[in-house]
Amino acid sequence: MIIVIDGPAGSGKSSTARAVADKLDIEYLDSGALYRTATLLYLEADRNEELFFKLLQDKTITFHYSNGCFHVAIEGESVTSRIRTIEVAEYVSEVAARPHVRQFVNDLMRDVVDRGTYIAEGRDLGTAVFPDADLKFYMSADIEERARRRYEERKTDNPELTLEQVKQNIEERDHKDSNRETDPLKKAVDAIEVDTTNLSFEQQVDKICLEIRERLNS
Repeated sequence: MIIVIDGPAGSGKSSTARAVADKLDIEYLDSGALYRTATLLYLEADRNEELFFKLLQDKTITFHYSNGCFHVAIEGESVTSRIRTIEVAEYVSEVAARPHVRQFVNDLMRDVVDRGTYIAEGRDLGTAVFPDADLKFYMSADIEERARRRYEERKTDNPELTLEQVKQNIEERDHKDSNRETDPLKKAVDAIEVDTTNLSFEQQVDKICLEIRERLNS
């Protein structure tokens, strides 16, 4: 079974999906982390397209969720913290827009959800990756709130980061994600929209858990 949450950067989908996974005792799949991992390989290839394509095919990427964290490794070496840097954030939309990268990540996700019950979050899961998902949500929030959340999330690991930098990065990400040629960010017609601007974290988690429980019991 696959449940998906789509939405723009900073809408709260990642933290909410993790909390829902913990509360309902199901698996969590972070598509954004996988695109960030591909972006890390792109940067390690010094943005050389030919070398990047080779690394993407040759490197073994593994991932799992435990203790509230989505862990990713390349060739057995953890890159969980490295994929959350501002440098990776600056290039992830550019890399994720490439059709072959999207196909690579989509195949990774589709393969794993064949086993077990998962909740996954991303930007095009309900429209492109899992159009037949058992349940779809679309989370949104205004730009100021999204920037504040993302800044609070990253400032400890990136002490020189500013709120304005985060807001600018999100605005650029929104534009790229919504206007990319392949699988742009948009709400699936059958998705349940959850505007989290004025919701507490507990409220948004409870709202989604209620919908999932009702579906599981129906």
